[in-house]
Amino acid sequence: MQWRNTSVRYGLVSVVLHWLVALVVFGLFALGFWMVGLSYYDPWRQSAPDLHKSIGILLFAVMLLRVLWRLCSPAPAALASHGRLTRLASKLGHGVLYLGLFGVMVSGYLISTADGRGIEVFGLFSVPATLTGIPQQEDIAGTIHEYLAWGLVIFAGLHGLAALKHHFIDRDSTLLRMFGR
Repeated sequence: MQWRNTSVRYGLVSVVLHWLVALVVFGLFALGFWMVGLSYYDPWRQSAPDLHKSIGILLFAVMLLRVLWRLCSPAPAALASHGRLTRLASKLGHGVLYLGLFGVMVSGYLISTADGRGIEVFGLFSVPATLTGIPQQEDIAGTIHEYLAWGLVIFAGLHGLAALKHHFIDRDSTLLRMFGR
């Protein structure tokens, strides 16, 4: 498998970034869903949010890398069998996923830094709080974060179902290309 995308298939870097981001997004969603139900005395009450934030910051870095990679190594051309509407839906869908991802991460950052403290990332480094003092910042960002997270996982699920539809019903190579074939 080649590193870069070609006009007909995704390269190794794009494939790994795609599946890594998907795994991390669903993992962070599950962790976030679980941790909001923790009681005050639960031993994970502090550790789970710290883990969630650290992974979220790393995901942000991976997403920046992914955007840069996409600029350096454009996605393969749409399949000839895809009509204009399918191509448009694909572009819009990917745009929504990228915007949703960045929206979830920015709102998470705004929740975590609302009190003026930076975010410790696995105790290795700290991301400083740069935007604070917005009235009700933590509450508003928290609501946005929750709704965007739900929207993102639902939309990502639909994205996966569309790929399965292409594979099993249309019998085209859309899904196989995301495995580098």
